[in-house]
Amino acid sequence: MTASRAAQAIASDRRAQMLRMKVQGRSVSEIAAHFEMSPGTVRKDISRAVRKAKDLEIQEAELYRQLQATRLETLLGAVWPEASAGDVKASEQARKLVADLTDLMGVKIPVRTEISGPDGGAIPFNSGETAELLALIGISDQEHAEIPVIDHDALDDEEEEDGQDDNEDDDDDSA
Repeated sequence: MTASRAAQAIASDRRAQMLRMKVQGRSVSEIAAHFEMSPGTVRKDISRAVRKAKDLEIQEAELYRQLQATRLETLLGAVWPEASAGDVKASEQARKLVADLTDLMGVKIPVRTEISGPDGGAIPFNSGETAELLALIGISDQEHAEIPVIDHDALDDEEEEDGQDDNEDDDDDSA
């Protein structure tokens, strides 16, 4: 093992220990004292350990997904000839396998949803902007509310003005 690989292994082991200590309820200061490091270094090491664990978890989940997809495709291949020939039972099995595959791979077509108004009709919902959402929430408990009209151009102008005000404040702080 090269010196750099040995150092990486030691750092990885230390990060794992730090993470276990944090999970046990130890403070960053306690962990820093234990390893004779600064609290900032401990925070960075714990963050790296969490990120690495998440990456490994994602890789393991992807391997599982691929394995399950292969299994489902094998089953689908076995029932496909009968399903294509018109066998009702095989067709239903094939349909279920295809549905399972689309769910597993995340390619299911999204379902369209709508927000119902006080009279049961659909409320137009366009942008998903905060003002629009707040206006819709505001009428949600009213029995005979009128559907609010959101002026998206005015909202854009307000956001631009807010952005300019923020920039002006930044200039004042730097002076």
